[in-house]
Order: sequence, then structure tokens, then C-alpha cells
Amino acid sequence: MNTRRITAVVSSVVCIWLALSSACFAAETAEPGRPILDKLLKAIEANDHDSFVADGDPVFKAALTKEMLEAVSAQFSPRMKKGYQYSYLGELSQQGCRVLLWKLVFKDGGDDTLAKLVLKDGKVAHIWLQWQVAVR
Repeated sequence: MNTRRITAVVSSVVCIWLALSSACFAAETAEPGRPILDKLLKAIEANDHDSFVADGDPVFKAALTKEMLEAVSAQFSPRMKKGYQYSYLGELSQQGCRVLLWKLVFKDGGDDTLAKLVLKDGKVAHIWLQWQVAVR
């Protein structure tokens, strides 16, 4: 192989590597916290307390009982099993935490849900699912 071919091959490999690594980094930037939310939603659907609290901070782990998750799972699991999608809405910074906002759309055609995932130091500090709205 001549020098020109070696340079072309190396350049191509570097370009492909940069494109792939920037695409992965861009996905995390575009939807931060997606893997954590995905794990939490799957735990709700399966009523799996251990998975649900696995990424939580100590306060979250202590506060969230199996009975609390069971109640949430009873509300959401039947709808989740019919299918759902979620999309990232944006991020807030509040009291030293990252607050990630997500829209959950269920395939059963019912009401959408707002998910608010609060992360502190990379750990789940709180998750809130708004599924009812008071209308007067």
C-alpha cells in the first residue's frame, strides 16, 4: 500500500469514529436522563420496587415504599402495557437539581401524562407523574 492509500484509510476511520461519537453525545444532550426514565417507567409497568429505587439517592430510596409504587403501578401499568411513547420537553435548574420534563403519550388514546424527573448529583431525587388535571 502506498502512503496516499494509508492516509485515506486512516482519515476515513477517524471521520467515521468522530461521526459516531458525536451522534452518541448529541443523543444524550438532546434527551438527558432518557436511560434513567426508561428504567423507572419499566419498573412502574412491572411493579418492580428494587429496580425503581436502584438509581435513587438515599432519601428517595427511604421514602418510596413498595406500597407507594404499587399504587402508581396500578394506575399506569394497564395503560403502559397497551403501549406508550415519551418525548423530552426540556430542562429546568431548581435548588441545585436538574429537573427533566417529559411527555408520555399512551396508545390507548387516553390523557397524556407529564413526567418530571429530578436528578441530584446524577441520582434520582424525585419523580412525579401528573395524570390528572383539576378543571373548573
